[in-house]
Amino acid sequence: MTNPSPAPEPAAAAETSESAAPGDRQVPGPRRAGEPRRPTLRSDLRASWPDGLVALVITAAVFVLLYLRIRNKTSSTVTVMPFMADAGGFWMYFLSQAFGWSALLWAWGTVILGLLLSGPRPSRLPLSGPRLERLHRTTSLNTIALIAAHALLFAAELVRHDTAAWNSAVATAFVEAFVPGGYDSGTGQIAIPVGQAALYLAIPLGLLFYVRHRIGPKTWRVLHRCVIVVYVLSVWHTLLYGTNVWYDGWFRTGVWLLQLPIAALLLLRLLRPARRSEKLPGRPGASTGARTGWVLRLGGRLVVAAVLVALVAVVASGRDGGRSVPPEDTSSTHNHD
Repeated sequence: MTNPSPAPEPAAAAETSESAAPGDRQVPGPRRAGEPRRPTLRSDLRASWPDGLVALVITAAVFVLLYLRIRNKTSSTVTVMPFMADAGGFWMYFLSQAFGWSALLWAWGTVILGLLLSGPRPSRLPLSGPRLERLHRTTSLNTIALIAAHALLFAAELVRHDTAAWNSAVATAFVEAFVPGGYDSGTGQIAIPVGQAALYLAIPLGLLFYVRHRIGPKTWRVLHRCVIVVYVLSVWHTLLYGTNVWYDGWFRTGVWLLQLPIAALLLLRLLRPARRSEKLPGRPGASTGARTGWVLRLGGRLVVAAVLVALVAVVASGRDGGRSVPPEDTSSTHNHD
């Protein structure tokens, strides 16, 4: 569900920073006395606990909201799966849902921070550049943890309601929750592999930052930009499989609405890149490679602009791809999770 991947800290590694000065040939000198060391996974894990604590509080609040709406039968989840009206019997599933929503929220924040750091920045920000970059890294790590918790609780729920022997139940749940193609029921045949792809891409792409000095800054930058794919997969998984946004309505449209600032910041990032080599010249170069690069950069900008226009159209029209509410449950149109 999400786009977790950290951005580098200019003071620690100028050659890999997306937010560094425009030049392409920045070669870092030896670390001076008093200069911060290169950020490590251990140091960022230690620094991630305040952000992680907030994530857990948000998750708990979402769980309580989902639980109460299920118990009061005002949730669209009950309309989609009436047997889940027993809130106490399926509390682990609702907790998995809560972790999924907080994971998507943290992924959204991580992407926003990454785009702010790698593109044109507002003149006034509440935190300094290095602190924002550390926050970007810690939210990335917590996003991975939230996605993993979402998947593990889903698997645990499958085990809990499996009447087979415990070893058989665990094996079946592992296949259904973590093996692409293992879940063969309904919409989950597509939605579950999409979510799995987001998890399996998020982990390496999020952790590559800590070995960027080994793989090289150019390789790291290319891979780092693939993180947006993780976020797109996360949103896709949510819209496909989230029973809280199963039907047309303001809540599903709200999920689409949240994508507007990401698309706008990404377009701004492409139109005003920090690195000189990423700028789009007025004319393509004479060589075949230069012309290909020019076409790809122009195409990328046009695609993102088209996505932004499509998002505005979806939000304005309310046609967000949701299912129609069954006639007998029209009251739930105004009571989505």
